[in-house]
Amino acid sequence: MTEPSRTVEVERKYDVDDATPLPVWDGVPGVESVSTGEARALDAQYFDTAGGTLARSGVALRRRTGGPDEGWHVKGPREGDGRLELGWPLGEGAGLPDAVAATIARWTTDPLTPLARIENDRTAYLLTGPAGVVAEFVDDRVRATDLRADVQREWREWEMELGPAAPADPAGRQAFFDAVERAVLAAGGRESASGSKLARALGF
Repeated sequence: MTEPSRTVEVERKYDVDDATPLPVWDGVPGVESVSTGEARALDAQYFDTAGGTLARSGVALRRRTGGPDEGWHVKGPREGDGRLELGWPLGEGAGLPDAVAATIARWTTDPLTPLARIENDRTAYLLTGPAGVVAEFVDDRVRATDLRADVQREWREWEMELGPAAPADPAGRQAFFDAVERAVLAAGGRESASGSKLARALGF
């Protein structure tokens, strides 16, 4: 079976209005510079069983094109402050690869159906320090379709995800995110009202 890539996501999400200016990151510990924005056009389709078995287990399955990590992704249940994401290449065709099916078999082997399509115009910024990338900040303008009810929703949100040079200790991470939140609130952002893009696409 193809070995997947493994990433532990530690991130914070924020809701933001269309015209809100980007935050200023002065004073965020460990950050010396911010890259220019990189535009990414992302298009993802999410899948689950008719009864929502994966969602009830805290798992998300998607096929996404665009961006540096395009492919099939399985996001596992949240563990502490992070969430393990497994990734595989797109492969040929749009069918579920055997390696992905084998991974989600621990939760379900029932037939899968498309839940939502999420198109995202993303601008990504790298926040770097002496040891490398501390975090990635993304400004997302999202268009989502609930494929079950044929309902469309649009919104803008920000995400800050820790990078390889982020603080490894809980106190350091807390200090980092506290400073990020101050910058976000100062710019006009607010804590996210939804736990994920998929939940928001489905009206949760």
